[in-house]
Amino acid sequence: MRNIGLAVIGAGYWGPNLVRNAQATPGLRLEYLCDLDADRARKVLGEYSTVKVSDSLEAVLADPGVDAVAIATPAKTHLPVAMAALAAGKHVLVEKPLAATYAEGAALVKAAEDRGLTLMLDHTYCYTPAVAHLRELVQGGGIGAVQYLDSVRINLGLVQPDVDVLWDLAPHDLSIFLSILPDGVRPLSVAAHGSDPINAGRACVAHLTIELTGGAMAHVHVNWLSPTKIRTMVIGGSTRTVVWDDLNPSQRLSIYDRGVDRAEPGDLGADERRQAVISYRSGDMVAPALPEREALRAVMAEFHGSIAEGRAPLTDGRSGLRVLAILEAASASLAQGGTFMPVLGDEIDTRADSTSTATTEGIPA
Repeated sequence: MRNIGLAVIGAGYWGPNLVRNAQATPGLRLEYLCDLDADRARKVLGEYSTVKVSDSLEAVLADPGVDAVAIATPAKTHLPVAMAALAAGKHVLVEKPLAATYAEGAALVKAAEDRGLTLMLDHTYCYTPAVAHLRELVQGGGIGAVQYLDSVRINLGLVQPDVDVLWDLAPHDLSIFLSILPDGVRPLSVAAHGSDPINAGRACVAHLTIELTGGAMAHVHVNWLSPTKIRTMVIGGSTRTVVWDDLNPSQRLSIYDRGVDRAEPGDLGADERRQAVISYRSGDMVAPALPEREALRAVMAEFHGSIAEGRAPLTDGRSGLRVLAILEAASASLAQGGTFMPVLGDEIDTRADSTSTATTEGIPA
């Protein structure tokens, strides 16, 4: 297949990273950087770049040399920008979250599937070597049955003007959970608690508790106000436990053959069956050697591969829809004081009908 012509939409915080990695990915040909502020786009590209700058999305989408777009604009614009690109026959890579609501995300998924186009989420962490190893380990039964997942993602800022800390940081952890969980293990309900101690008008500190099928539980702590940065995840299984410390490049993963075992009643004598017998297992710790590579480069390679091969990408539109379902349930729980709220399935339900014909009104042209 010929090189795939790509336009990056948005030259703000994340757009320059997309530009840099697109230019370094074989098979992708960066054609445009599009932004309402053309001068900002020119500064990103540099004085000698041959990539075209445009402040008109309409003009970019009308160019037959553009086969695909990578969207790095505010979440509230994802629906109109991505829908316009799909309507123009372009494949779409969109920054998390997929859209501002589940219904809008469902409309985008349906539009892409109806047109046979790739819709992919930039869930960057899912493409790190650590998460790839976790996925193989957990889905391959290497830790036994999943019992719990705990994740902490805290740092100082940036306090976002349009979304709370859940919608800003939790998509990373939720996309990782959904990427590594075995088939048949899925979220059932969510309880969310948050606080706004600086009066920002939205939750700046939040905790999520997610009930999973089979009795397992997942927990996420996100925080904009911590003076220390922590990126840690623990995945506990019936035979092994894995600790992922993303800030420790020399030992990102630690796999422990340590845990708690409970003897089954059939293994006990008559007098012992009245109570569970607990034993503690203390075995070795293994730290697998992992390659170091930029995850966003793998994202771009997967986007190219999914288009060229006509297959669904690892983080396709439906994976983004599953994340939105959890976030919407979390927001509903937060509004009701932490009550557990059910998580929608990933089917495209009738709530999306009203947005499936969304227009491109308000798109820069």
